[in-house]
Amino acid sequence: MTSPAARTALALTADVPLADLADCYRDLHRHPELSQREHRTAGKLAERLRAAGYATTEGIGGTGVVGVLRNGDGPTVLLRADMDALPVAEETGLPYASEVPGVMHACGHDLHVTWLAGAARALAAGRETWSGTLVVVGQPAEETGAGARAMVADGLYERFPRPDVLLAQHAAPGPAGLYAHSPGLILSASTDVDIVVHGRGGHGSRPEATVDPVVTAAYLVTRLQTVVSREIAPRESAVLTVGRIEAGTRPNVIPSQAHIALNLRTRSAGVRDHMIAAIRRIAAGECLAAGCPREPEVTVGADFPVTVNDPTTDHRVTDVHREVFGPERVFDPGAAMGSEDFPHLAPDGVPYTYWFVTTTPADVWEAAPGTDLMEKFAAVPSNHSPHFAPDLSTLVPGVRTLVSGALAHLPVAGPEAG
Repeated sequence: MTSPAARTALALTADVPLADLADCYRDLHRHPELSQREHRTAGKLAERLRAAGYATTEGIGGTGVVGVLRNGDGPTVLLRADMDALPVAEETGLPYASEVPGVMHACGHDLHVTWLAGAARALAAGRETWSGTLVVVGQPAEETGAGARAMVADGLYERFPRPDVLLAQHAAPGPAGLYAHSPGLILSASTDVDIVVHGRGGHGSRPEATVDPVVTAAYLVTRLQTVVSREIAPRESAVLTVGRIEAGTRPNVIPSQAHIALNLRTRSAGVRDHMIAAIRRIAAGECLAAGCPREPEVTVGADFPVTVNDPTTDHRVTDVHREVFGPERVFDPGAAMGSEDFPHLAPDGVPYTYWFVTTTPADVWEAAPGTDLMEKFAAVPSNHSPHFAPDLSTLVPGVRTLVSGALAHLPVAGPEAG
């Protein structure tokens, strides 16, 4: 027999207005907005929350939205969706593709907002079946790692109810309709590092009169690949990516500077600190070997924390998802190297859980090369790809995941689905 939370979630989501959700999603997808510019997106979410009966406030931490629905005694559950898009030019060919040049919802945040709006509406419409308080958060600037902290700094928990639990989910590649939970570590930390190599510029015909920062940067990029392969123990997990190199203006001009931008993915503070120290050491050594006139500038930039699900909270949501969707559709993928700023929303000691909903259309999945799940997973468009296009068949299930997750933490009175 299913639990009251599962039966009630199925009842409250039995008549989710799919056409309306699809219209909402397509509209958000057509009009993506970059981090801290999510004014239209926030307005659309706020409009739907107000229509559902939530006391709604905009402009929290920049463009953040908070809706509150007080419904008697009980715990406070926070549901969160991120709202920002990416500077990616869309190549999906969809009839509702982005109308903003060079900007796209390539990470599924438009789907997240749609799921959140649908869940907020379903829970409000069925408020006679549960008691407690819902706090619904539309968060800006997840992609830059600044949005969650900006909302907290703007008095999120002084101005609105402090949650007893926080829940969030994310679209991911994989055959549409699977639900990935990991009790404990699920996402890694991320750290950006910028390096400026100082050379001595001059004419391309007289390299002997210069110190070429481009050559030094090339050696540096190659040497940095040994940080993970030769300095991090195999039992640890780490990634170092050189994502950007910039130098020069013309083919016959040796520039005076080269800029390198790195991203690190780690699962422990010790590994992160070791990698940063290694980057500083290698950068200094290569510049010294090249005879650079100045030491390199190494700057540690934006960072994301590790995301570590509270095991008890995650088990509770996992159990209700198994009841709602079937045990064969819920699995534990282990920790991923992606990163999130969602943990910054959690007050000290307050538990949270974060899970994935797979969204690759069936025809895309079936056509992908490979004979097992991981081979196909590597072949289909991933988050941040210009071809990332979630299947709209996940609209209602994504609402149902949030509704059932919330009801797993709220006293449920019925009526329930048979």
